[in-house]
Amino acid sequence: MINYKELIKNFSEDDFKFQRVNLHIHTNHSDGEADFDELLEQAKIRGYKYIAITDHNTMNGYFESKFANSSILIPGVEFDAWCGYVFMHLLAYGVDKNHEKLKSFFANNKKDATNVIPRLFSKRKIKELIDTIHDAGGIAVLAHPCCCWAISLDKFVQKLKELGLDGIEAYYPYPRLRGVVKFHKQATPLKLAKKYDLIITGGTDLHEKSF
Repeated sequence: MINYKELIKNFSEDDFKFQRVNLHIHTNHSDGEADFDELLEQAKIRGYKYIAITDHNTMNGYFESKFANSSILIPGVEFDAWCGYVFMHLLAYGVDKNHEKLKSFFANNKKDATNVIPRLFSKRKIKELIDTIHDAGGIAVLAHPCCCWAISLDKFVQKLKELGLDGIEAYYPYPRLRGVVKFHKQATPLKLAKKYDLIITGGTDLHEKSF
């Protein structure tokens, strides 16, 4: 059995920056444009060592794909959740898609996986979500932290760490929410990862049809 925590922990900055690893990808099972299996095939052709397809609030792609057990594919999902007053995205890696409690956090319909407005009304309790990710064999990672609305990103990450957060996404290509608002400096997540001993991850947050 693969120890995904150790695997991800050992990825380097170069793995993310030189597109050898991409741990944040969306398909048409949520708000992406690409077919799950087509993206996986593209990743193989491009020479990726590992990718994670992380659709919003669903792992339907993993249930339906012919190639979900591919050696380069790390199982993943991106959950919408609130932590206090902060709306956030929580990436889960290495989880068992058949875990019954985890499935209770999945979207009940297509809109809850594709439409931003319904997703803002998420009722997922962050502590319960993190605990369930752990119970499902996975790790919990804060996605694109510079886009969080937290007044103090340091205190926010500290709180999440106390709740069981395992990692923070530090390598991703955009510093601004929706290309407009910038809440925090892009160098801050890396500093916080080191401060709070968090696993460092990265990805392109791909929504297009190809890499």
